[in-house]
Amino acid sequence: MTVPMYLTAEDRARVGEAVSRAEADTAGEIVTILADRSDGYTDVALSWAILASFAAVTVFATIPELYLAKFDWLLGRWHEEWTLRQVLAVSLGFGVLKFIGVMLIQLIQPVKFFLIPPPIKTARVHERAVRAFRIGAERRTHGRTGILIYLSMREHRAEIVADEAIATRVDPAVWGDAMEAMLAELKRGEVADGMIAAVTRVGKVLAEHFPRPENDINELPDRLIEV
Repeated sequence: MTVPMYLTAEDRARVGEAVSRAEADTAGEIVTILADRSDGYTDVALSWAILASFAAVTVFATIPELYLAKFDWLLGRWHEEWTLRQVLAVSLGFGVLKFIGVMLIQLIQPVKFFLIPPPIKTARVHERAVRAFRIGAERRTHGRTGILIYLSMREHRAEIVADEAIATRVDPAVWGDAMEAMLAELKRGEVADGMIAAVTRVGKVLAEHFPRPENDINELPDRLIEV
């Protein structure tokens, strides 16, 4: 599957430059990740297909005469008596067709993501952000001052995950300002500007709590990571 291109080369450079500027006054290290999606949600798609199949078989079992009459008409039968084996075969086939149909419908990505319950999207984005942070930023700085800004486009969700030193000194609610700044730009369709706004706000908080020492070195890449 082709991943959509949300940013131009110029946009990526602008985000990287924003990170460099934000880190100029702080010992904190900002990592930015832009994801197309945070999960494949195959389990959710299967759940909807199974539910649809079960519902179809249940309805068939409740009013079989209605469906069997239609089958008689389609097959050109003269309302012949259906055997138990035939009824079961039709019921099973009906359920299988519903299962396949719902799975095929969910190949249309907007439909698939519309059917995913919001709490599941939120949980999966959070899990992916935490996993990305552990791989790319956690305990990879000398003072444990790494922080991740993670944006997942399909789910319309974002996360800010901070390393131990930051988490113990900065109330998580403080990052709400950065999230609001990002959201304001994203609503206008400006993905790069959204990331830059969040980076700028995060940088100001880090500069306040973790001013940059003279011997500070850049320990994590400033460039935007796209996955």
